[in-house]
Amino acid sequence: MKLVIGSDHGAVELKEEIKDLLKAEFSDVEVEDMGTFGKESVDYPDIAEKVCTPVAKGEADRGIVLCGTGIGISIAANKVKGIRAALCHETYTAKMSRQHNNANILAMGGRTTGPEIAKEIVRTWMTTEFEGGRHERRVNKIMALEQK
Repeated sequence: MKLVIGSDHGAVELKEEIKDLLKAEFSDVEVEDMGTFGKESVDYPDIAEKVCTPVAKGEADRGIVLCGTGIGISIAANKVKGIRAALCHETYTAKMSRQHNNANILAMGGRTTGPEIAKEIVRTWMTTEFEGGRHERRVNKIMALEQK
């Protein structure tokens, strides 16, 4: 699996924690960091585009985006055709985002989600598979909205 990750300046520290987790616990996952790499202010829509474009094009399987709250970057991510980004604050929504919505982007907030719960969210999101079935029909309807 290839995963792309990116954050704005408000979540650089959390991004590094998540990268460490992925390296330690998901060694079969190739992780590409799309930035930013410092505390200097950047615009989260630019980071969302950098992470989501390879996922939408099929060049990466999933992505993780982070900003201060996760709200802005998740909104921006969902503007990219083919993306289903889910803003998660705990493991239940992370699990449901994969099982029922086949989310291909996980969004979190560096200023709202502590590193330990963020790690649990990532573990859950990475190990949960899409259930398909009745959910497939609903995901297809979500994706069809992009054509309207």
